Amino acid sequence: MIDPGTVYFVGSGPGDPDLITLRAKELVETADVIVYSGSLLNPEILKYAKKNAELIDAALIDRERIYEILRDSTKEGKLAIRFHDGDPAIFSTIREQIDKLEKDHLQCKVVPGITALLAAASELNTELTVPGITQTIIITRAELRTPVPDRESIVELGRHGATIAFYLSIHLISEVVNELLKGGIYNIETPAAVVFRATWKDQKIIRGNLGNIVSKTKEAKITKTAVVIVGEALAPRRYEFSKVYDPDFTHGFRKAAN
Repeated sequence: MIDPGTVYFVGSGPGDPDLITLRAKELVETADVIVYSGSLLNPEILKYAKKNAELIDAALIDRERIYEILRDSTKEGKLAIRFHDGDPAIFSTIREQIDKLEKDHLQCKVVPGITALLAAASELNTELTVPGITQTIIITRAELRTPVPDRESIVELGRHGATIAFYLSIHLISEVVNELLKGGIYNIETPAAVVFRATWKDQKIIRGNLGNIVSKTKEAKITKTAVVIVGEALAPRRYEFSKVYDPDFTHGFRKAAN
């Protein structure tokens, strides 16, 4: 049930309007005020909003104004939602917004969405965790204006040899590749992919390795709104089959054939 006294932080999904969740769609259809990420959210998704909804582009205002709009609208009895691209749990700044609203005794609720990494993986027809290759996914970003702790430097994260995904970093792809190669685990043959605007109509996919992904990306003129994915899971030369579906493996739902 939708509560007008609650501020909803809603994930729009990766871009394709068909990939928004049913709950998110219901909230967009019902909302009186929608503060949306205009620089990243597919505007086609706003077609679900009712005709008299107030639509406010968050790219044009600062965090204090966003907070004031959500606070005041909710206190006036309106249903207000902060409509984020992807999933609100990843690089969305919801923490700083929710903390202030809860200090005003307003209830907040997060509604998940499909994040860009999972959308990119689906477009690549790939599995990010492959038995015998890696069982770990690291999501991070390259450092520029937003600082990154030393323990989370690209070199340090690269030492795990896991599948690693970079958000908000495509403009720094040369630096990303150079830092990954310093870790001693990845090499120039390590598979890499860049997915620009995953699931959008103008989506672009670049496949390669750490030896050529920079040149391929620059040739495609991709400088923003893309996810960089690196790791053997993208193109495994050999891997182990899952134990769960092995005919000789017993588990709680099935006995081994032999």
